[in-house]
Amino acid sequence: MRAWLRATTGGLSRTYWVIWAGILVNRAGGFAVLFLSLYLTGPRHLAPALAGTIVGGYGIGAAGGTLLGGVLADRWGRRRTLLLAHFACAALLLALATASGLVTITVCVALIGLAQGMPGPAFVAAIIDITPEAARPRAFNLQFWAFNLGLAAAGLIAGAVARLSFLLLFVSDAATTLATALLILLWVPESLPRTGAGWGGAEQGSAEQGSAEQGSAAREHGSGTDGARTDGAGALPAPARAGIRTALSDRVFMTFVGLSLLQAVLYAQNSTILPLSMAADHIAPSGYGLLMSMAGLLIVLGQLFVPALIRRRLKGSVLALSLASMAVGYGALTLAGSLGFYLACATVWTAGAMLAAPPNATIMSELAPAQIRARYQAVFYLTFSLASFIAPALGGIRWQYLGSWHWLLCGALGLIACVGHLAASPARERQVVLRGAQRADSRPDLIDNLS
Repeated sequence: MRAWLRATTGGLSRTYWVIWAGILVNRAGGFAVLFLSLYLTGPRHLAPALAGTIVGGYGIGAAGGTLLGGVLADRWGRRRTLLLAHFACAALLLALATASGLVTITVCVALIGLAQGMPGPAFVAAIIDITPEAARPRAFNLQFWAFNLGLAAAGLIAGAVARLSFLLLFVSDAATTLATALLILLWVPESLPRTGAGWGGAEQGSAEQGSAEQGSAAREHGSGTDGARTDGAGALPAPARAGIRTALSDRVFMTFVGLSLLQAVLYAQNSTILPLSMAADHIAPSGYGLLMSMAGLLIVLGQLFVPALIRRRLKGSVLALSLASMAVGYGALTLAGSLGFYLACATVWTAGAMLAAPPNATIMSELAPAQIRARYQAVFYLTFSLASFIAPALGGIRWQYLGSWHWLLCGALGLIACVGHLAASPARERQVVLRGAQRADSRPDLIDNLS
């Protein structure tokens, strides 16, 4: 057991564990959005249609925040972006709790979406910055586990807090957001790779502490880092047309993003069409709650074992198996009619989602150039915002006119993504090898005064 624990959690830097703790705390307290619709239709007495429009504003804000967070994390720094997002979000949650006018509420909800969308690319880019390449699959697997553990805790805590007061709900969320900001302020150094003057707007001296920690961890693992190429003065040359356009014009990367969008659309069925399907089969809302709790429990209990299962497998093959599992799980709902059948299907698609988490994050870290790493992350994170729109919009139409045959189309979508990963994998691996060769030619600027 000790050997497994060391293999699963050992060798990661102190800064990584601070970031991990921040993600866990933030997710465990991030329950205001879960109850936003109930808050608007309850204490605020808004009609469901109007409440839905306002909640949709959160999604639009989150999409903008994802792009803004990626750009700021590369130009301004990971640490500064995270601090800005968390302090702003805490203030906005308190403002929403005390807002009375409809316009004020709408603006607060959209701005909260913006603030909560910003940290994703910065968090992932920081983890890549400070973690040696060989340890990244474990680091991302633990991040995914913390996210889902916090999400499961949020559901339990929110239910109890909401019964007491919605005001307390928003204040508690603001408090945990502020706690995460303080963790970052006190113990997370800047890790943005050095850039030459004039490119990206980053300061010449940024990332010295982050590079030091990455270098220390790299020596511990006996592997090099992927620090960006430097010249004699320690400055990075700017890639041509560096920025969001670079990511959007990267065909290998955008193919991966497109396949990830198909997976995100499938998983978004859980919070959109699935409850409608279960209600049509005369299953009480408590049954839906049981299914979601079971899925979260499976991830919490099983996710830590996934890296050992897939360690020697090709990432494309693992993703193909993941999407095939999700295709079977969602497609089989065409025949569902009982709670037991739904739970069995949920077990299959959750297992697929668990398999996908480590290779998805690892591929992202391999494909993204170090100089614009967070902007690549921002484009990738947009898949979740798009899926949160596509799944209810198109899924609702299909469900209305096709009924349970909707799930057969979901199964077909999963199989398309499965075949797509198998077809795209060779080109993706070639690009990863090319990027690795470029990094091997670089001279990382590492500082040894941090452990």
